[in-house]
Amino acid sequence: MRLWMIALGLAIAAGPGFAEEAQPISVPYRLTETQHIMVRVKLNGKGPFNLIMDTGAPALFVATAASKKAGVSADSKGWGTFDRVEFEGGIVLEKVKARVEDPFQLKGMNGMGLAGHELHGMIGYTILAKYKITYDLTSEKLLFTPLKFDPPPLEPLGLGGGGQPGGLEILGNVMKFLGPLLGLKGPPEKKPRGFFGIEVGEADEGVLVKSVLAGSPADKAGLKPGDKIQRFNKHKLDLISDLTRRSSQHSANDEIILMIDRGGVEKKIVLELGKGL
Repeated sequence: MRLWMIALGLAIAAGPGFAEEAQPISVPYRLTETQHIMVRVKLNGKGPFNLIMDTGAPALFVATAASKKAGVSADSKGWGTFDRVEFEGGIVLEKVKARVEDPFQLKGMNGMGLAGHELHGMIGYTILAKYKITYDLTSEKLLFTPLKFDPPPLEPLGLGGGGQPGGLEILGNVMKFLGPLLGLKGPPEKKPRGFFGIEVGEADEGVLVKSVLAGSPADKAGLKPGDKIQRFNKHKLDLISDLTRRSSQHSANDEIILMIDRGGVEKKIVLELGKGL
């Protein structure tokens, strides 16, 4: 996955400066089965799509099927422009130029189901260079701090016409063909992430509900600020990470049972998860 290493050289030579007043933006991520960092992004309001972060890619790459859903087609040189790119967590970019094609890496991984998720593209230099990115793989979020730097376009890299270097695109088709023969079923069915609608904090016992979004599944189920969530279904909760890990295993419309402490009184809350990103 580390082709086009010219991108790294350009990033170092450019020497972007930090924005003095910039505040970091927390972006949720997941590690794929292949240990790639994957974030979820909406393109022109469509999605979410799963994109991996690749410091070796020179630009944003979006699969042709995902681009079509977002209403973007490639021009004669293989480029398309997305009016709006929204990262889960709050980053919003406008008028983003991207390669519209199916890189052999993604075709191969999707064909064999190696990542555990269907992948729709790669985020490369022209976006990553806009931020100082703090990686902490023990956390569930990355920190993106905006920089005072506008990366130069990287179009003239011999990628015109949709072709990929050295005919390597053939590998993607081969891997896609071999996957079923090896018993690999391809990308799993995509299910929307479950949504609570609460802000939580640490508590002496359990997880403290700090606020509840009006109209959210948590609000409808009767959760209130000050409640302490002590059990998630049959599992005891001690840390926020326990709640996050348990909830990430459920999708929209799943019903869960929370045992809470409200002012010293134990209470059972039955909650149906909403549809998240």
